[in-house]
Amino acid sequence: MPVDENENSQVLDWQDGIENALAHLTCVLVAQRTRTTPERVSWQQYDVLEMLRLRGPMTPSSLSNALSVSRPTMSKALRVLKDQDLVEQAALGTDRREQTTSLTPAGREFLDRAAACRRDNAKIAESVLTPAEQTVFAELCGKVAEAINASTQPAPISS
Repeated sequence: MPVDENENSQVLDWQDGIENALAHLTCVLVAQRTRTTPERVSWQQYDVLEMLRLRGPMTPSSLSNALSVSRPTMSKALRVLKDQDLVEQAALGTDRREQTTSLTPAGREFLDRAAACRRDNAKIAESVLTPAEQTVFAELCGKVAEAINASTQPAPISS
């Protein structure tokens, strides 16, 4: 394994197996997203924002069920997102205890920047891959994602 001259740590060769290739790609994509969306949103909070974008306003219990997390975990995520003005909550009907959560304009703008970053990454991938390689890459990504998703046992939901 090569040693990084600027650091006294070993550098993994991304071409040395699937695990390193996945780790390297993940690190690059996360770093790119962090540069584009510096709000320090966790993956779980990002998932909440995407779920609201896809499904529209939802109750916290619907969000926790959709994302397979506990109600306390969802409450914490929503509290952080509200503090960052990315989501807002309003009473649902006459029962003021029941809240609906929706994206704020700042939340939509955050997701727009994240989407632009994904599109930019896709353009870069398209520029270095032939059309045939692009097809194979997309198929392989889908195949691996489906296999990982199928092998993962859902986390128990506790309140």
